[in-house]
Amino acid sequence: MVLSCSYMVEEVRRVLADGSAYGVKLTYAVETEPLGTAGGVRNAVDLVGGLVLVLNGDILTDADLSAMLRFHEDRRAAATIDLFPVPDPTPYGLVETGEAGRVLRFIEKPDPAQVTTNTINAGIYLLERELLGRIPEGRMVSIEREFFPGLLADRIPFYGWLGQHYWLDIGSPAKYRQAQLDLMAGKLSTGLPIAPGTDGRRIADDVALEATARVAGPCVIGAGSRLDAECHVGPGAVLGERCVVGRGARVTGAVLWDRVSVGDGAVLHDCIIASGARIGAGARVGPGVVIDADHVVREHARLP
Repeated sequence: MVLSCSYMVEEVRRVLADGSAYGVKLTYAVETEPLGTAGGVRNAVDLVGGLVLVLNGDILTDADLSAMLRFHEDRRAAATIDLFPVPDPTPYGLVETGEAGRVLRFIEKPDPAQVTTNTINAGIYLLERELLGRIPEGRMVSIEREFFPGLLADRIPFYGWLGQHYWLDIGSPAKYRQAQLDLMAGKLSTGLPIAPGTDGRRIADDVALEATARVAGPCVIGAGSRLDAECHVGPGAVLGERCVVGRGARVTGAVLWDRVSVGDGAVLHDCIIASGARIGAGARVGPGVVIDADHVVREHARLP
């Protein structure tokens, strides 16, 4: 597996390392300057062989890649793109297909007047390796605005596969939080150990839970965490490992990474708190707020 990186590369390496902790072997293709969605693929060409599977890094899906591969082979395609139906395709890449799924038109972020279908580019591609030579080296190249239109212009066998699967672009804080809710609700098959426990709650075995603490599902509470007296956690809350929720604090719809400390009487709602952050007693952190790692929110602060 090749990870194409240009932003925060060392942080990514620190977290993922060689991938062995996740059952994969990771190789890094580092861009010294951003090369775009196609240029990044071209930059990794020497690290891949044969048919290439490309996945965008900001999507959550349980797409059946084996079924997509069968479709690609049955059509004798040179390129196959995963499609997903959405109510409004204008923020995405619209993909219009014809007989047997052959791609007829690809428009990145179309105007409303250009919309003829609701199927969009879902950010998963199968590309025969020889196609990668069509991507110019050493410069910014967009797979959506340059590479795919080029395939259409040259009548390359380019097909769209409409799989029946879950898909979410998690490239915004709101969508990231939605992903947590969808995972807890079992809306996708991931193989991750997050199956809900009693009443939609998943609480690690070693969580220190005071008798008067209240936990409402759906929620996930990670190992080594502590919930003090009279606090309320959930619904829709995700706590990483070794988090502390103080006396009388409330955490609803919020995602807390590892080692987050929530002071007595603090209220967190629909927000994201990164690892090691400390929320002061009586503070309020509201919808859409993202707190950086190791940041300290003073007592009785109001955000936003």
